[in-house]
Amino acid sequence: MTEKTISIILGGGAGTRLYPLTKDRSKPAVPLGGKYRLIDIPVSNCLNSGLKRILVLTQFNSASLNKHVTNTYHFDIFSKGFVDIHAAEQTRDNEKWFQGTADAVKQVMPRINMHEHEYIIILSGDQLYQMDLKTIINHHTETGADVTIGTIPVDASDAPGFGIMKVDEDDNINDFIEKPSTDQLDKWTSPVEEKYAKEEKHYLASMGIYVFRKEAMKKLFDDMPEATDFGKHFIPHAVENDDYKVSSYPFGGYWSDIGTIKSYYEANLMLNDFLPQFDMYSNTFPLYSRARMLSPSKIFGTLVNNSLISEGCILHAREIENSVIGIRSRIGPRTFVKDSVIFGNDFYQKLEDISEASQQKLLGIGKDCKIEMAIVEKNVKIGNHVEIKGSAQLEDSETDLYCIRDGIVVVKKGVHIPDNKKIGFIEGQY
Repeated sequence: MTEKTISIILGGGAGTRLYPLTKDRSKPAVPLGGKYRLIDIPVSNCLNSGLKRILVLTQFNSASLNKHVTNTYHFDIFSKGFVDIHAAEQTRDNEKWFQGTADAVKQVMPRINMHEHEYIIILSGDQLYQMDLKTIINHHTETGADVTIGTIPVDASDAPGFGIMKVDEDDNINDFIEKPSTDQLDKWTSPVEEKYAKEEKHYLASMGIYVFRKEAMKKLFDDMPEATDFGKHFIPHAVENDDYKVSSYPFGGYWSDIGTIKSYYEANLMLNDFLPQFDMYSNTFPLYSRARMLSPSKIFGTLVNNSLISEGCILHAREIENSVIGIRSRIGPRTFVKDSVIFGNDFYQKLEDISEASQQKLLGIGKDCKIEMAIVEKNVKIGNHVEIKGSAQLEDSETDLYCIRDGIVVVKKGVHIPDNKKIGFIEGQY
């Protein structure tokens, strides 16, 4: 069925909960795991599943995403495959920007219909998971569904944050509620596998992954011409309407919605685990990204533990523990980095620039620094003897140099932090 399917990846809105990482880029363009971008996750899932006709719909800050996709995903002239960006655009028939997830798809339907297809799969550009998408498409066709929704079992503590499905033993979705309150949960349990029942995961939450029959999507758009969002409008309408058969595809693997600074931070550090729930080292399900042709990383006496070190780094640090170090990172002598995500740099400084610059304005992290529980954006110049430490005790705040979100210090892109600066530091922590 993959040859009859078009894949659509939604680039999301302004990404305010991921600010400042989304200040100059869209959510799918946010770096992940040192060398990847979030968009690489759904595109890799598609390619590994034999889905090679992919449209990425975006509206906000799309320049970085455009560049990454253009430089990464190429098909030969004998292939019908493509990964195309479709940014919101004004036309003679529609002068509005995308108003929601479904509106984005509706506006590009003329372009989608240029390609022969029977099914459309809708994916998010800001989730971390590995799924053979053939399985949900096959489930969709075998059940004869008009709409299939990817669902994941969750417990009572997580259920209020999701759209929850009422599902019968044949995987038919009979009811839907958006973010139920705790006192409503007793009415929203569904049959789940025994292993999930033992974990008290009795609720099936929407993953924001949808498969539509082409005719069903057209009919839904005709039914509700003013509606703009799949989760808020079209899915509830389809569930409540006897004209549509709506099915659940229960997914039991790892899945994370990268919607906040905290979830983003935790997802990155999870990749450092001995056997992480998301496998970047699979022979059969590789993770694709841009080939940058960078030199190997050089490490001078640094103790590295439970960390990812990307290409092109020059590391003199004393110790790097449980951290993700991005491409072209430079870390100075005797510096200590722990529980942090370092994005790295887009370029190397020229030797003549380094010799002329004062020591505190070198690209990267200087000497004798302590960086803990932090996210350091790209192209940052951190001087010497700088201490940056996140803590659950810190309140959310923002300055020209950094933000604090959920106790995590996020150093903004391209800033210069002078020597001896202390950020988020609480006396007695070191």
